Amino acid sequence: MSERRAAGGRPSFANWMGSLWGYTILRFAMFFALWGLLVLVGLKGLIAALIALVLSVPLSLVLLAGPRARVAQQVEARIEASRAARHELDSRLDPENDEDPPPTQ
Repeated sequence: MSERRAAGGRPSFANWMGSLWGYTILRFAMFFALWGLLVLVGLKGLIAALIALVLSVPLSLVLLAGPRARVAQQVEARIEASRAARHELDSRLDPENDEDPPPTQ
């Protein structure tokens, strides 16, 4: 899967926000769909909302694994790009110190 990048090789902010908003909208849609189904079944108001909330969490872990993985991939790409840019700046500011940065945990 190719990832769109902004000028300069950095991950696109718009692409990251798009995947984040897409995942958020899907989570809300799942909650409201479950809430609507529970109201149709006969549960009322707050009880239906609480049960829909409890059901939407595990269902989203299974059904929304793809969108969640895309959000995580975007976040990881942005972090790695930031680390690479920082390392490049460090090497430009101190060219004599060309050793690798310490490993992150």
